[in-house]
Amino acid sequence: EVQLVESGGGLVQPGGSLRLSCSASGFTFRRADMSWLRQPPGKGLEWVSSFKHDGRSFYATSVKGRFTISRDNAKNSLFLQMNDLKSDDTAVYYCATGDNNRYRGPGTQVTVSS
Repeated sequence: EVQLVESGGGLVQPGGSLRLSCSASGFTFRRADMSWLRQPPGKGLEWVSSFKHDGRSFYATSVKGRFTISRDNAKNSLFLQMNDLKSDDTAVYYCATGDNNRYRGPGTQVTVSS
């Protein structure tokens, strides 16, 4: 059974930083393409970033240059370093994998507010 558990969310002021973590189990992590998604309040789910199993990484335009995705295959973990956070980054953040990112964790809340 695929299990994904996010952590590291919280309340941060604009311009601040947070590092999200995702612990994965139930599948061969090193062979999996992994992604971060987010859902802002009152809006739909949106893609943030992906780290492919072959080492390539991709970012949404809105976060490029501010967010960095990384993974530790030895620890079955995915990370998202978020810098220079803005109010528009406020959302529930999800770790995801599988076709169309169909497997997701419960999410972690990130609130950017002064």
